[in-house]
Amino acid sequence: MDNKDGPRWQELTAALGYVFHDRRLLINACTHRSFTNENPSPSYPDNERLEFLGDAVLQLCVSAALMSSFPDATEGRLSKMRAAVVNEQSLATLGRRLGLGNYLLLGKGEEASGGREKSSLLADALEAVMGAVFLDGGYDRVAGLVEELFAPLIAAGADPHFRDYKSALQEYCQSRFQAVPQYHLQAESGPDHDKTFVVELRLPGETGATGIGKSRKEAEQQAARKAWEYLVAAVEP
Repeated sequence: MDNKDGPRWQELTAALGYVFHDRRLLINACTHRSFTNENPSPSYPDNERLEFLGDAVLQLCVSAALMSSFPDATEGRLSKMRAAVVNEQSLATLGRRLGLGNYLLLGKGEEASGGREKSSLLADALEAVMGAVFLDGGYDRVAGLVEELFAPLIAAGADPHFRDYKSALQEYCQSRFQAVPQYHLQAESGPDHDKTFVVELRLPGETGATGIGKSRKEAEQQAARKAWEYLVAAVEP
């Protein structure tokens, strides 16, 4: 399995932006209990122990990132922000963006029941992957990876007063697509004191989004919000 599927695991490491010294850890992180029940092997146990470790790793790394990003926040607010960032929905969303479901090793029953799209499995697997990175590369490497992957969620989801979707979307697109969103004014109507602006946002290889506002800036923010919810915040059923 390790050698035969080499290119497959290389694709996942490319998506993660981290190359494992011991690829068995990554395979372990993607191995669901249903697979090991049908294919018992001491070389490739299920990912539950790595999930346990990854949960703690994520809590620590996100906590450190939040303290750095919000130096004046109280302990209570930091706890609420962390809960908004580290939860099944956000982890499953990131797992989908990484295509993690394509790499899960599942038993036949779990496969047939749509396990690759289940939020619980994707969230658990992402935690396990973070645990694997910690074991393989140490705290600094996993902290850097968590900071990169979770930065948009920390910026947009953690702060309840956040409204700058445009900045968060730009950061996310630069990180994941190496490109920035382009905004184009499509229409402008109404008298000078009560104009309405329509702006189209375009992303390479992605469906565009349209925003409407009483200023061009407001329209751009509306378009960015729609694109953000499509790319980052939406969770497929």
